[in-house]
Amino acid sequence: MGGICTSEKMGGIFAYESSEIDWCEDNYKYSEHVVEYFNTMSSFTFFIISPIMLYLLHPYAKERNLAVHTVWIMMTFVGLFSAYFHMTLSFMGQMLDELSILWVLAVGYATWFPRKLFPSFIKDRSTFSKLVLGVTVISTFSSFVKPTANAYALNCFGLHMLYTLIVEMRSCTDQRAHHLAKLSIGLWVMAISCWLSDRFGCNFWKKVDFCYLHGFWHILIAIAVAYGSTLIAFLDANYEIPYSLPGLHFWPCDKWPIGIPHIVLKSTHKTRKQC
Repeated sequence: MGGICTSEKMGGIFAYESSEIDWCEDNYKYSEHVVEYFNTMSSFTFFIISPIMLYLLHPYAKERNLAVHTVWIMMTFVGLFSAYFHMTLSFMGQMLDELSILWVLAVGYATWFPRKLFPSFIKDRSTFSKLVLGVTVISTFSSFVKPTANAYALNCFGLHMLYTLIVEMRSCTDQRAHHLAKLSIGLWVMAISCWLSDRFGCNFWKKVDFCYLHGFWHILIAIAVAYGSTLIAFLDANYEIPYSLPGLHFWPCDKWPIGIPHIVLKSTHKTRKQC
């Protein structure tokens, strides 16, 4: 009997629509196998942005630390699990979607958080990374016992990173960095507006037959992360590898005021500082 109950429970968390969350988009509108079609398809934006960012940030990652690539490798999993969640609206899909975001934030936090802001009892990045890893592992297991625990962990990582970025930008004089910061904030505001409007204004959007704002959230947040992570990496490069003379450029044309941002290193001829 215990084996049967366990099997039924496992089947339940993988079952279609076993999650308590249901976004505004009409279910099964375009396919009997996909619950939220547009939300699922828009998740593949991460599969487009991630390889581009891996390529553009490679010179910086090669000089700084190849672990930087982990952020964008894991972003592909965010896209994968987001697509799985919206395709099934399963509880397991929800957990994988939320936890993949948590781990991306944790990796970025461990990689880019300024050493000068480490707590006094932490002397190197290796120790700091282990601490972040420990907190993330605990939060991961806690999420399956109490799913709301993940929301607290996400907010703690996200808000502290935002606060740190604001503090760092106050001492930054690079005009391109400030331009990139404004673009990042603008994209983030549009993205979060789509998320909130879809979540809490669904009745209105159903009346006008436009229930796709969560899908636009996927597209906008993927681009916002590309902008924001490049800005953070640029500040990190100035602190950790200043001899490389990092600069901000936009792809595919640097003369355009917008595009995909990346870091250009003008020099790599000095022994890198140890982290």
